[in-house]
Amino acid sequence: MQQRTLDAGTGTKVSRFCLGAMPFGTTVDEKTAFAVLDRFVEAGGTTIDTANCYSFWVPGGTGGESETVLGRWLKDRGNRDTLTLASKVGSGPGPDGAAEGLGAEVIRTELEGSLRRLGTDHLDLYYAHREDRNTPDEETLAAFHRTVTDGKVRVLGASNHTAWRLAETRSLAEARGWTPYTAVQQRYSYLRPRPNTVLPEGGHVHASDELLDYVGSRGLTLFAYTSLLFGIYGRSDKPLPEHYAHPGTDRRLRALAKVSAELGVTPIQAVLAWLTGGEPAVVPIIGVSSVAQLDECLAAADLELPEELRKELDEAA
Repeated sequence: MQQRTLDAGTGTKVSRFCLGAMPFGTTVDEKTAFAVLDRFVEAGGTTIDTANCYSFWVPGGTGGESETVLGRWLKDRGNRDTLTLASKVGSGPGPDGAAEGLGAEVIRTELEGSLRRLGTDHLDLYYAHREDRNTPDEETLAAFHRTVTDGKVRVLGASNHTAWRLAETRSLAEARGWTPYTAVQQRYSYLRPRPNTVLPEGGHVHASDELLDYVGSRGLTLFAYTSLLFGIYGRSDKPLPEHYAHPGTDRRLRALAKVSAELGVTPIQAVLAWLTGGEPAVVPIIGVSSVAQLDECLAAADLELPEELRKELDEAA
């Protein structure tokens, strides 16, 4: 699987696809999780994404299950140094029931918890999981910078941030000599929700055209979560989420079916190729619950869309 540079200063690289570990330890059992992880690495994947809060909302979950299972796999396989590990802070439940936020003490203590569960002394990539407008940006950015200077984090990222907030916080960090966010994680796929729709999944922020333009013009790396829209591209029995039900979706699905048939690939594979080969190029975070699902995605790792077919997909809006 192809690799790309995430951060030249630290030499951190990421694979063309990133494996999302969110369900591990809750809706995906440990045996299956280990099999999926083994297959991903066997195929040349190096980048794995998790968070301190995965998955507290699942019945019986408290948060930390994903990191714990991943940590046991890393210890058993002894391959930590060959991988790029990403985790996040800011979306876990706080003492008042709201999100834990991005205060300095939260960042410090939650990072220690993530490192302990993962069984490692550093993260390659650490995200602010969501915006926290109740904490001064100076406090948040200084605390994140400290994780880097302490050697516990290599690269910083922002997830679920609007374009103007991303630009604002990066400018502040650069002005203060702090480490800026250079990775961005946002919800993004071929289909787009209806304009002005509030996504029902709490905290999800869809990548806007402004954010895509900012990422591309600044040479940042965009990771796309929910890149396969809960499997709807590959399952006709799955209903389309209501907030994606609009005429633009119908046109895009017709174009996707045509392009997939012409290439002899599945719609999921065509979507992954569209994401990885666009401008800006996107690193899809692949969430699967079986090796078979992963294998379908991996078959698109080297798939390149011919220019005329990409144009056909782009213009079906």
